[in-house]
Amino acid sequence: MNLSETIAANLKRLRLERNLSLGKLSELSGVSKVMLGQIEKADTNPTINTLWKIANGLKVPYTKLIDEPENDTKFLRKNQRKEQHDANGHYRIFNYYHSTPRRNFELFIIELDVGTEQTSVGHSEKSQEYIVVLEGNLCLKASGKEYNLEEGDSISFDSEKPHTYLNIGDCVSKSIIINYYPG
Repeated sequence: MNLSETIAANLKRLRLERNLSLGKLSELSGVSKVMLGQIEKADTNPTINTLWKIANGLKVPYTKLIDEPENDTKFLRKNQRKEQHDANGHYRIFNYYHSTPRRNFELFIIELDVGTEQTSVGHSEKSQEYIVVLEGNLCLKASGKEYNLEEGDSISFDSEKPHTYLNIGDCVSKSIIINYYPG
């Protein structure tokens, strides 16, 4: 199943499990009813921020929308990871682990091209984000403050509010991100 089909199946399943109409989910997420319908039919490939809005509206982790059901053991080769990117391809996000009933976190690697800025709409209530910079430099804007991180630096913060990542260096910035969702 391709990513659009996976998202479509997950969105419909999650929406119906909660007895939500497309209209009600639109109200909860801030995503138009038309867009939600197109996503459920796999007629469109939603942006990363659109998926975050839907996840927040459903009160589920982001990866509940993009991952197929998981077995007990997950072995993933680099070429099997799920990749998404912004409209111009300068921000890339690679999903390695998604939240499950036994694992209440998601693990990603993000890449930002030089001069790239990406704003996240924020995650679910009480969520925490942990970042470790693997390569390059990353500026995080969160809660009205800026944090400049270099290779090997890390930060954790309340991620339920919008936050922005900026590549302030002279090469591609790569970071590990863990989104934690308390029980």
